[in-house]
This record gives sequence, structure tokens and C-alpha cells, in this order.
Amino acid sequence: MEKKDIYQQIINFWNNDMPFNRLLGLEIQQFDKEQSEVRFLWQDKLIGNPIQKILHGGVTATVLDIAGGVVAAANIIEQLDNLSPENIHYNLRKLSTIDLRTDFLLPGKGEVFIATARIIRSGSKVAVARMELHNEKNDHIAFGTGTYMVG
Repeated sequence: MEKKDIYQQIINFWNNDMPFNRLLGLEIQQFDKEQSEVRFLWQDKLIGNPIQKILHGGVTATVLDIAGGVVAAANIIEQLDNLSPENIHYNLRKLSTIDLRTDFLLPGKGEVFIATARIIRSGSKVAVARMELHNEKNDHIAFGTGTYMVG
């Protein structure tokens, strides 16, 4: 099986079988060892400030964390010699967030939100990712740094 097929299976699983991602409407669009992209649409249930009608900060932090975790997962897969489903599952179950920093730059206004992440460092035990959240107008809403357990 090719890595792009493995990535697509993981995208399908995380988009369809993770209840919290579905609750928020998060959709992983693509990922590989270089970058990930997660999108979601504005929904009133995501409001954090009803007076200003802006995105809840917890949603912002969550989507940044997922984008970082997704690209960290790709880096786990890249280091595997055995790409059997069992080995991939065994290694991905180790993935967890160690630390997450979120810097809020602008109020979360928009119709479409796009989170991207890139790996800063990927080792055998820990990966560090840099994440950004923009809206459809390319307003830079937030950025973050995530540290992930990968081994």
C-alpha cells in the first residue's frame, strides 16, 4: 500500500469516526510529512462571544492541536519500515499532545476557517509543530506551537 493511500485512510477515519471532530465540523483536507490542512465552516454553536459573534477560543486551540497532531502522525508513518495496518495502528496509538501553546491574534470571524501545520522538529520520541489559523479572507486569527509524543 502506498503512503498516500494510508494517509487517505487515516483522513477518512479521523473525519468520520472521531465524534469530537464531527461535533465541531472539522475536516482534515490533506496531510503528509510536510504539512497538514484542517478546515471547518462557521456554525453558531461555535460562538465564544455572543455579543461579537466570534469563534470560541477552545475551538481555535482544538483545531490547531488537531492540525499539529495530524502532521506529527505523518512523521510517525514516515519513520516506519513496516507499513502494515497493524504496525501503523500500533505506532499511531502512541501519539498524544504534550504541550500546546495558542496565541490569539484577531477575533475569530469568518465563514470558513483553515488551520495548517508544519513540523519544526521530528525525532524518534517527540515532534514539534507550528500551526496557523486563517479565515477565507486570509486573516491570520491565531498561531500555535504543539509538542507531540510520537514514540
